[in-house]
Amino acid sequence: MNRDYPSTSQKQRDFMEPMGDKLVTRLPGIGETLGDRMTNAGYQKASQVLGQYLAVDQNRQEFGHFMKDTCNANTKQSSDCYNGLKEWTREFL
Repeated sequence: MNRDYPSTSQKQRDFMEPMGDKLVTRLPGIGETLGDRMTNAGYQKASQVLGQYLAVDQNRQEFGHFMKDTCNANTKQSSDCYNGLKEWTREFL
């Protein structure tokens, strides 16, 4: 996809393509450390985190609780991930 998302990070712009089998570390806000924690909690694929995002009805606060409980993500990391998934669902769902 060749769209311009000027207010987003490079990682988020790179994420804006079909989900496929992307690893959880491809999600905005999720680096290696959080990715390891997510994988240990059973979330290896980005699509699994997307499922949780949808399961909480795209509620920012509930998704933040999920991220904190699952991988000890801070507010910025959770927000980056939430915003990336929000953009992705606008584009593809």
